[in-house]
Amino acid sequence: MGDLKRVGKHTWTFSESLRILSSSAVAGPMEGQGLLKDSYDKVYDDLYCGEDTWEKAERKMMEDAVNIAVRKAELTPDDIDIFLAGDLLNQNITAAFSAGTLQLPFIGVYGACSTSMLSLTLAAALVDAGYARKAVAGVSSHNCTAEKQYRYPTEYGGQKPDTAQWTVTGAGACVLGVGHEGPRIRYATVGTVTDYGVKNPFDMGSAMAPAAARTIAAHFEDTGRKPTDYDLIVTGDLASVGLPIARELLGAEGYEMGDRFNDCGLMIYTAEQDTFAGGSGCASSAIVTYGHLIRKLQTGKYRRILVVATGALLSPVSYQQGESIPCIAHAVSMEMD
Repeated sequence: MGDLKRVGKHTWTFSESLRILSSSAVAGPMEGQGLLKDSYDKVYDDLYCGEDTWEKAERKMMEDAVNIAVRKAELTPDDIDIFLAGDLLNQNITAAFSAGTLQLPFIGVYGACSTSMLSLTLAAALVDAGYARKAVAGVSSHNCTAEKQYRYPTEYGGQKPDTAQWTVTGAGACVLGVGHEGPRIRYATVGTVTDYGVKNPFDMGSAMAPAAARTIAAHFEDTGRKPTDYDLIVTGDLASVGLPIARELLGAEGYEMGDRFNDCGLMIYTAEQDTFAGGSGCASSAIVTYGHLIRKLQTGKYRRILVVATGALLSPVSYQQGESIPCIAHAVSMEMD
């Protein structure tokens, strides 16, 4: 047995040579008019992305994100040893059908909206352990497919409360490998399922905030780091309701987060884009991280960031049966030399 690549109870540590070789983010038309419009590799003109159903459109986005990331790494699909991906639809159909088109060895993963950092964590572990030389991690979400599955079909036009969030339409992917350039994956802190009894599917921020705070606190405890060790700490999709709750919970633990604490769901849209409490979905953290934040690392704006993707682990069945909403968050630290 080799040395255990873990610090504390929740956090994995990786070799210095484990790097993000490339990343890509593709976005829907509304996201392409938002605050980060210049950070995406591709923006689609409409929600169908040239396909005849929204579900096929989501597959198109994931396939495009993967192909762009592979091409940016100056690789071909034959160079990719494993593809880890997930989405929000039943049985991970976007990831699975996309993997069939891409013809890459495939592992489907599901952590709801936390899947972006879950897939990245697992891909990092496989490369660092030598089971893969090059791995791709990717996720997607689509406003219309998610609304149809979890709430009401878009055509229904149901009213929503201010606590509701807007599922981000987009996809993100990255290529991981061994090298000496690009952002390094230093730590990954694996979350614990946390359930504070919230039952309202139109208030995901309140449900997920305790899970986010728990993972961030575990990361600090395991690594000995503190908030000021990071240039930026972002949650995935707590939005305007959940982010203040997470900040308060962390403050009670002795961690003052300051102005370096933000949420991906608040970084995508302008105030004029009526998205209620902010963005949500797998693509919320993915397009911000793989589009915007990686570029900020590469240009020197940031040296060290912590991305904490958050997920609500409900299903339409569990909600209809009156179950509360268990949640989870996974954190990955990305650093430049």
